[in-house]
Amino acid sequence: MTGRIIRAGDGPVSNWNVPNVITIVRILLVPVFVWLLLADRDLDGPLRWAAGALFIVAIATDSIDGHLARSRNLVTDLGKLLDPIADKALTGTALVMLSILQELPWWVTIVILVRELGITLWRLALANRRVLPAGRGGKLKTVAQAVAISAALLPLWTLFGDWVHWFNTGLMSIAFVLTVWSGADYLWQAYRPSATKESR
Repeated sequence: MTGRIIRAGDGPVSNWNVPNVITIVRILLVPVFVWLLLADRDLDGPLRWAAGALFIVAIATDSIDGHLARSRNLVTDLGKLLDPIADKALTGTALVMLSILQELPWWVTIVILVRELGITLWRLALANRRVLPAGRGGKLKTVAQAVAISAALLPLWTLFGDWVHWFNTGLMSIAFVLTVWSGADYLWQAYRPSATKESR
């Protein structure tokens, strides 16, 4: 518990600093999100809206905790470990739940999860030799996934009609293509003979 919690500067940093606590809360919100979707019972009612809102708030805090950690020099090894876990747990669970609800084909969910988990494990394996920072494709993929999943979770079709399903399919298709492309690009950058050690 010793060390800086929110104050910027140098010196020891507590593992229980504000950015890490935000990350932990995001992880703890995952089972709440699942319960809301299941409790809705395909009624597209208040609980479904609450699940969608919870996902949006949780995914939005990803940029908040990261900004706080970097801008206030509160980066810790625990934070580096928990942040990707929170991201993958939230987006992965949302995709699985959409497939369970038969609103997203299972093959789409499986391909995205294999890409996300595979690249994460690959980055960990390369960490001691070479660190390849996330490129523009990876960042764009992350935004596309967040937007597509958020749109799929919110039952906007109850307000605007069935055309929303086609719109959501388009958003998810863009996210899927960017996910696969950015994963392939990352592997290409990792294998390039000219690739040199880089730092984040």
